[in-house]
Amino acid sequence: MKITAIIPARGGSKSIKDKNIVDFCNKPLIAYSIDHALKSKYIDRVIVSTDSEIIANIAKQYGAEVPFIRPLELAQDDTLDLPVIKHCLDYLNRNEKYIPDIVVHLRPTSPLRTPKMVDDAIRMLIENDEASSIRCVCEPAQNPFKMWTLNKDGFIQPLINSNITEAYNQPRQALPNVLWQNGYIDVVRYETITEGRSITGNKILPLTVDSENIIDIDNHITLKLAEYIYQSQKSEDR
Repeated sequence: MKITAIIPARGGSKSIKDKNIVDFCNKPLIAYSIDHALKSKYIDRVIVSTDSEIIANIAKQYGAEVPFIRPLELAQDDTLDLPVIKHCLDYLNRNEKYIPDIVVHLRPTSPLRTPKMVDDAIRMLIENDEASSIRCVCEPAQNPFKMWTLNKDGFIQPLINSNITEAYNQPRQALPNVLWQNGYIDVVRYETITEGRSITGNKILPLTVDSENIIDIDNHITLKLAEYIYQSQKSEDR
């Protein structure tokens, strides 16, 4: 099977300037995701999709391919994952006649991901013919049954309508188990993207990982926290 990793990394970022290449434990942040893909037992190609020449050069230095510069209209704050992934696949098909069987979507802001997680997710999809994709999930810090939304009259109301009486007042143990998509890994079949026009499809298997080391790097505080966890893990490994 042909299995390709795609790492989307646009140049713009409001929360942290140049977030995708910010220094993280003495390497650009994107270098960790490239390394995870390169160390996979299954991935054949590692491609970075970016609108930035600076990011492109850094990605190449760390072993990724950058066969094109992404159009600016696909590098906006509100650009979804699907058109970015599809643009990459269309380019490879049109210019190289290359069509992968499986696409591995790795976001560059997940340095605590491991190559083992990547391979576990790929293997799950290979071994389950019915699955359209694999999505990395974990137990959330907050249960959505205890979340609220503001109505037009200014009062709060439960985010989730449930047949559980006042679910928001129930202990956590009495509520349904829920999972949070943490964005660490998405593995999807080529046909799901091109024919189903989706990066998940409707038969999604979970790769459930420990929530303890899941960090969403979105500001300088979470960046420093992720660095602390990464360094702690390295110390334990030694």
